[in-house]
Amino acid sequence: MSIINGYCTLGDLKSVLRIVDNVDDVMLEDRIEEASRVIDDFCDRRFYQDATATARIYTAPSAQYVLTDDIATDAGLIVKVDTGQNATYATTLTSSQYQLEPINGISKGTAITRIVANVGVTFPTTKAPAPIQVTAVWGWPSVPRPVTSAAILLAGRLTKRGDSLLGVAGFGDLGAISVRNIDPDVQRMLSPYKTATLA
Repeated sequence: MSIINGYCTLGDLKSVLRIVDNVDDVMLEDRIEEASRVIDDFCDRRFYQDATATARIYTAPSAQYVLTDDIATDAGLIVKVDTGQNATYATTLTSSQYQLEPINGISKGTAITRIVANVGVTFPTTKAPAPIQVTAVWGWPSVPRPVTSAAILLAGRLTKRGDSLLGVAGFGDLGAISVRNIDPDVQRMLSPYKTATLA
């Protein structure tokens, strides 16, 4: 078995858990995938990218910009506008007619989330049908290092969770040591990557 869209490698997890054999590799790979999907849910976004570009449609909150889902690369990016309000998206904008933001985001490992109209260009703001069609490779250009670190910690916790099925990891001087829903360090690492609701 291989890990599908995991945010850390099997080697990363085994190193942290001090595992040197291959006996539990399949189970560990499952925990990495599970941890990665928990991260997706927590952040309300995903940090892997699609294999191919697909089209999605949007409404613009302003004639000056449109907010999009995470775009992993500007390669193959197409922005079309439905000027006739008939869902045909007949007008294709050239790259000189808009700016992608954050500026230099992809080169810094951050996804594109906003398309801003350049001077002389406006986006229609009608609500239905959605007037803007964006064809792109969705996701992130690469997995941020804090997300990888969070995935390692979370996958390790999920692996050890089998030893504490009732939610108690053991007993200390102050009584039972309970298992938290999500590790505070994992929360701290992931909080900057939680997505804001599209306006």
